[in-house]
Amino acid sequence: MGLIKAALGAAGGVLADQWKEFFICESIDKEILMVKGQKRIGKRSSNTKGSDNIITNGSGIVVADGQCMLIVDQGKVVEVCAEPGEFTYDTSSEPSLFTGPFGEALKETFKTIGKRFTLGGDTGKDQRVYYINTKELIDNKFGTSNPVPFRVVDSKVGMDLDVSVRCSGVYSYKIVDPIKFYTNIAGNVADEYRREELDTQLKQEFIDALQPALAKLSEMELRPNQIIAHNVDVQNALNESLSQKWGELRGLQVVSIAFGSVTLPDEDAALLKNAQADAAYGNARMGAGAMARATAGAMGEAAGNANGAMAGFMGMGMAMNASGMTPGNLYQQAAAEQQQANMMMGAGVAQAQGGWKCACGTVNTGNFCTNCGSAKPQPTGWTCACGTVNTGNFCTNCGAKNPALGN
Repeated sequence: MGLIKAALGAAGGVLADQWKEFFICESIDKEILMVKGQKRIGKRSSNTKGSDNIITNGSGIVVADGQCMLIVDQGKVVEVCAEPGEFTYDTSSEPSLFTGPFGEALKETFKTIGKRFTLGGDTGKDQRVYYINTKELIDNKFGTSNPVPFRVVDSKVGMDLDVSVRCSGVYSYKIVDPIKFYTNIAGNVADEYRREELDTQLKQEFIDALQPALAKLSEMELRPNQIIAHNVDVQNALNESLSQKWGELRGLQVVSIAFGSVTLPDEDAALLKNAQADAAYGNARMGAGAMARATAGAMGEAAGNANGAMAGFMGMGMAMNASGMTPGNLYQQAAAEQQQANMMMGAGVAQAQGGWKCACGTVNTGNFCTNCGSAKPQPTGWTCACGTVNTGNFCTNCGAKNPALGN
């Protein structure tokens, strides 16, 4: 028994005359998650049972886009249809499952949770048709009343700093497993199940899941001001964090998230700004530039010193001598660091191209070291008759035995 496509089961219009009831859900409001199907009895109906909770064999059922229809017998889901169209309830056919866009996942849930008719054609005492809203449910506003910890990491400059962020925005979700939603959340409601009955719980769980989701962005070494540009990454991290409470329990999934603002407390913003400046000035070239700018400013102030320009310049010179650092020193350090980096890069390229490393540490590609003039070390071992130089007892090319070992 089950559902059959009305268009496939029709034969010359005879089927239309046999429909007993007609179930339909014209539209589902955005605030409604599940609603009981409306029974319409036409003039030609031969239904004499008169009960709202009995589905007569041959009844017609319509499913629209954005809906999933469930037939519930004695409180258990026995039929599922997420494919838009017109269907006929036929107790003589095999149990059916029209999953529409939900595919195999819904079939597996149906096998686990649902049941099939086992009453030999008897429809039982209580049968209902429910329609689940499977459209994207938008405009769910959120905001963090308390700051959420966020770790700022930059491995390039060795920065690792904990700050707090406040977030606000909107998110959307949808029902991706109607059977789980009905079985674990909505149940046999008399009329409808509304979003307001669940949204308070969902919003709190969403906020709780933001912290581990933002931790995923920290692992990507993103700054707080970059969070807004990574909505998809946050969405995926939220679904991973909410998979047990939302996905496995309720059949829900976050569809999208849009941040309206991501802000830091003033003290954290100042701390991060100073840390970034310190990390930047840890680079010799940037430090030299900062010192040159400061020196130029100091020279201007020294020239206007109330005790005379000479006294000002003397004071500035004493400060620079005490620190032992000048812009020139820092620029020389930056140049040395760049030269070392270039040498390391060149060494890597040379080694990749088959170069050799001298005892002095220089990597060369020719027969003599470009730094100390040492000759390229000759390979040790024995040369086989085939021309291959080997270090073992047998040639790696032809397998011949080392002649020095004798017969």
